[in-house]
Amino acid sequence: MRVGQGFDVHPLVEGRPLVIGGVTIPFERGLAGHSDADVLLHAICDALLGAAGRGDIGEHFPDTSADYAGADSRVLLRRVGELLGPEWTIVNIDATIIAESPRMTAHKSRMIANVAADLRIAPAQVNIKAKTTERLGFTGRGEGIAALAVALIAAQPEPERAQGA
Repeated sequence: MRVGQGFDVHPLVEGRPLVIGGVTIPFERGLAGHSDADVLLHAICDALLGAAGRGDIGEHFPDTSADYAGADSRVLLRRVGELLGPEWTIVNIDATIIAESPRMTAHKSRMIANVAADLRIAPAQVNIKAKTTERLGFTGRGEGIAALAVALIAAQPEPERAQGA
């Protein structure tokens, strides 16, 4: 078993959609970033990559590459699932969105469904929470949104070798 943790943060800006957990949330501002700036999926990607010892999201999908400009983070999450390879199985993911607003409760079930579908795991293996910072700090002032994630993965046993091989 191996554990990885991930963190991401993006500023809120005018003129962009707010996409978190692959869900477009009605809000007057969205997150700035090279891709769709989905803080939740980026934190989950880093947690999974860290658990598998495979670097971080910036190494695999650099913000200096035009290939990832405006990228859908669900596509990146699916690619991270592929990078784990057959030697790792995802046991569970636990993540927290940190935002003063908008409220996330109505969107969490779709976020969980998206993460589970993209990683080909059961929704019961994904837990997503949302917290405010009681108006403290940059998230409390509504300047940005952050996310934290932890992933637990388990090594798949090597296939038994044929007798006499």
